[in-house]
Amino acid sequence: MTTAWLRQRERGSVLSIRALVRITLALGRSAGRALLIPICLYYLAFSPRARAASRQYLGKVLGRKPGLADVFRHYYTFAAVALDRVFLLTDRFHRFDVRIVGEHLLREALGAGRGCLLIGAHLGSFEALRTLGRNHAVRVKLVMYQDNARKTVAVFRAIDPELAESVIALGSVDSMLRVADSLERGEWIGVLADRNLDEEGQERVQFLGQPAAFPASPFRIAAMLQRPVILMIGLYRGGNRYELHFERLLDEPGPVGRDRDTVRWAVQRYAERLEHYCREAPYNWFNFYDFWDERTRVH
Repeated sequence: MTTAWLRQRERGSVLSIRALVRITLALGRSAGRALLIPICLYYLAFSPRARAASRQYLGKVLGRKPGLADVFRHYYTFAAVALDRVFLLTDRFHRFDVRIVGEHLLREALGAGRGCLLIGAHLGSFEALRTLGRNHAVRVKLVMYQDNARKTVAVFRAIDPELAESVIALGSVDSMLRVADSLERGEWIGVLADRNLDEEGQERVQFLGQPAAFPASPFRIAAMLQRPVILMIGLYRGGNRYELHFERLLDEPGPVGRDRDTVRWAVQRYAERLEHYCREAPYNWFNFYDFWDERTRVH
């Protein structure tokens, strides 16, 4: 099923997540990261589905059979990026060395003053965009589904009470109306476009050598509202280093951009660029489920 990620049970308790956050804020980033090692070893031993999904993806992106060390590195990269959210949500940007590629695209979009769609993925850190949002005084709202990570969301909202104001929750009847209103106000909308909420409104395109399903709705929204689409990828490069990459993915489309062929082309373009960045930073992609739906695929 393409919605397998929705059925994954969130691991850990609110108390354990809060404890990790408090230790990290009190003793520092290095102490928090040291605690991630036994945590990741635990999940490596007791999360067989996530372990299999990691191996599935790593085998495709690395071009070889991944070992347990590769899977551990994949888990640890995810945990390290998640922990860094604590510092980004508390505006401790000075702790990070952030390199920006394609910043001129953001300046152009700001100059137009009409808002735009930032299309990202569960690749690296979309939260790192906050460093730019504060520097350029731009308001970014993230469109996301939160019900499968309620414990983590609750802890992060306690850290930053304004977080709820910067999120448009998917699954509500007025989600798309809120997106349209935000764009009309000149705000920027961030969408992570590598997970499907359902099996309708998706396109199957080539990704890492095999067809995979991607949601088409972000590109339909861009076409309907006639907004440009910028790809935003925040790669974690180890230590305290991040790279924010911005590319023009789709120029402001006219009415012709609403037909299915054009939307499918946009989804395929997105998948190609996502594959490019996955190969650049293979341990940065954080979809720990059967992304290609291989168990039900006809061989």
